Amino acid sequence: MNTEHASPVDLQLLREEFGDGGPEDALGWEAVHAFEAHNGVVLPEPYRTFVAEITDGTSLGPTDYDGILPIGDLPADWPDALAERDLSIPFPLTERWVWEEDEEEPDTDAVFLNGSIVLGTDGCGMNWHLIVTGEHRGHVWFICGEGASPFGAEFGGTTGQSGFAGWVRHWAEGKPWCDVIEDGS
Repeated sequence: MNTEHASPVDLQLLREEFGDGGPEDALGWEAVHAFEAHNGVVLPEPYRTFVAEITDGTSLGPTDYDGILPIGDLPADWPDALAERDLSIPFPLTERWVWEEDEEEPDTDAVFLNGSIVLGTDGCGMNWHLIVTGEHRGHVWFICGEGASPFGAEFGGTTGQSGFAGWVRHWAEGKPWCDVIEDGS
């Protein structure tokens, strides 16, 4: 997964799935650079080119409800207490964490507040995040009230490739998010 340069194959996939974009759909490079400067981040590729040249939000896409949200938007059911996010602070996780199983009350605020943009929602607080800072920059994570899990074959549970393009490709192929049987059968 290359987060610094958009692969022509990845961009072709994104254009095939979401159209070729244009001034009415895409954010444009000037607005992307302004968003990055305001938030103290450089967006990972190919998402960066996706919002600049293809579309900044669409009702199509891998999520069940709103498609892919415009950059910086939050789902309608996002808690007000978590609205002040800081994208420049590194996302804190590098592996799956089911805090619902912790004996003590975990401090999960940093998982929701730092280092990610919300790509979209599957409803009921189940959201897909693109990590924009930290060790997992460029990875897509599923974060909900019970825990957080990275998307990608190397993390288990799916055959999908890591990153934004891998997440979109998995959806475009019509595969369920958890398409690997965990018990080894």
